[in-house]
Amino acid sequence: MNGGQLKLFSGSAHPALAQEIADFLGVTMGHARLQRFPDTECSFQIDENIRGTDVFVVQPTCADVDRSIMELCVMIDAFRRSSASRITAVIPYYGYARQDRKDKPRVPISAKLVANLLSAAGTNRVLTMDLHKAQIQGFFDIPVDHLFAAPVIIEYLDKLDYPKLTLVAPDAGGAERARAYAKRLDAELAVIDKRRTDDGAAEVMNVIGDVEGRTCIIQDDIIDTAGTITKAAIALKANGAARVLACAVHGVLSGPAVDRIEKSPIDRLIVTNTIPLAPAGCNSEKIVVLSVARLLGQAIKSIHEETSVSSLFV
Repeated sequence: MNGGQLKLFSGSAHPALAQEIADFLGVTMGHARLQRFPDTECSFQIDENIRGTDVFVVQPTCADVDRSIMELCVMIDAFRRSSASRITAVIPYYGYARQDRKDKPRVPISAKLVANLLSAAGTNRVLTMDLHKAQIQGFFDIPVDHLFAAPVIIEYLDKLDYPKLTLVAPDAGGAERARAYAKRLDAELAVIDKRRTDDGAAEVMNVIGDVEGRTCIIQDDIIDTAGTITKAAIALKANGAARVLACAVHGVLSGPAVDRIEKSPIDRLIVTNTIPLAPAGCNSEKIVVLSVARLLGQAIKSIHEETSVSSLFV
């Protein structure tokens, strides 16, 4: 074992998820004060002795993304300077993950920059979930445990027991992920062929695969403004789909997302609580939120006890 007592702390991004994890682990949340100065500077103070302890900080870097990242770095610096034995950043949603390469001239690789910031702050280990691209793990020079929410989502979909299932990838890049879901659910696979205009708006062009009379489940890792997924649903309905559902790990749901989902042919949208659902989303009868607290709690327990986390990777 690491030798120190397990201590769980939360930033301001998603305290409800942190409390769920604490309840699963049977521990109390760490005592600390996180405040803001009038000019929005972050102020953090630990209200208990953490010398030699095994600290886990739960903070998805979701909206406001920059605020969440800076808050996490400030907290980690405080734990490092307070002589914590080990500091693990538990980041259910990794912000800037979509900026993982130079796809245009003179642009940053922001996902790498965030990894550098976390390491510089004093992070010893990162626990995250469903990165936009798995190779982001390679941006870190510290251990990264990369979990998947697939077991949670697949268990829910399996209980729905819909006939003639087809898993749909909203673009060619998501085909591998959708194929993995289809295999576990003994379903067919379809792919949406889409092209993006110069301003980044997604335009559905064609459905590859047989969807007529079938229950189609659009599978993605992140739903942000919901433009892609709602256009995919319209295309599926136009091709004769009996019903259309959608599922994603990270329900960012920014801007007009909830309104688009409400007006779309999507019968149900399934997301997890890696990100707190926006107020508009909480009022939507179409959106179902599944908890990943148990999965994260099991990983935290394994990391603390120095046992294998590999069983959680599937």
